[in-house]
Amino acid sequence: MSRKGCWCWRWCLPMLQSLPIYPSAKATTVPVLWVPLLVIYVLADKLHRFVAGIFIPQYHYPYVVALCFAQVVLSLLVLNLLHLLRLVSLKRCSRALGGERLLVPAVCGGAQAVMALWARANSSADGGLFPLAACLLPLVTAGWSHTLRLAAPPSARITGLVGALSGVSLVVTGSQATLSGTHPLEYLYAPLSLILQGLALAWLAKVSEAQRHPPHNQQQASSLDLYYTHLLHQSWVLGLLWLLHPDGPWWALTEGSWCCLLFHGYLLALLLLGAGLQCAVYLTAQRWSPLAAALLSAGPELTGPLLSFYLY
Repeated sequence: MSRKGCWCWRWCLPMLQSLPIYPSAKATTVPVLWVPLLVIYVLADKLHRFVAGIFIPQYHYPYVVALCFAQVVLSLLVLNLLHLLRLVSLKRCSRALGGERLLVPAVCGGAQAVMALWARANSSADGGLFPLAACLLPLVTAGWSHTLRLAAPPSARITGLVGALSGVSLVVTGSQATLSGTHPLEYLYAPLSLILQGLALAWLAKVSEAQRHPPHNQQQASSLDLYYTHLLHQSWVLGLLWLLHPDGPWWALTEGSWCCLLFHGYLLALLLLGAGLQCAVYLTAQRWSPLAAALLSAGPELTGPLLSFYLY
């Protein structure tokens, strides 16, 4: 698992970093690369759900804040390792990279990751409100893109197509979903997670746009530089939340089956898959658009019900 994960990082990150970011090139790179990326993302997300569905209830380890914090730390370690191996180039975290402006998507993204993993820990992600909310993520992200006044917000035609796709997926998912036994907190977490994720994607794209035309005395930052800075902020946010949470470090470090090798295997697989999925979504938001990242993130919820309805 670790060798395969390292190989994927070694192959995908330089390719994503070298992608063109000019509008004329997006028309050719999006159809060619986005569809295979969506297929890989959907399969990886299904595997992540499978691992989480086994690991969290089997080992009675519902410490989602600790898992999200460990996932961010693992992402930072992998990026630093790739930098030491000279596979990627990273600049130091500084205010010139939009550090304070990345605090908002770091807070929103960290809170959303905790709530999404909480839903999977409570076995409600496949039958509760989170799949219904995920169908509306592209539409909410398009709304945030217009609110934040991005340089190239989605046109009215694209917004209409996204709204139709979200509406059809919402109807199909709602007809198949079972809301019986839904946790009361999910009625709060699902819409809040939807709003925070859309805001995080649009805000990150806004910061990326500003870095494409930096002042003359500043060097242009790459997407990996911004993502690395974003992860640094997110580590501080999740670390503070972990310390203040009732299930703090003491419970997370003492309740785990740390003597079991299978526990370590599931834990590493869960963290690597989560880190890879998050990296794909946030890099897509920077290199292409927040709407493309929202479609990628909601891909399992958008494609799954439609395929099942078509096959049925």
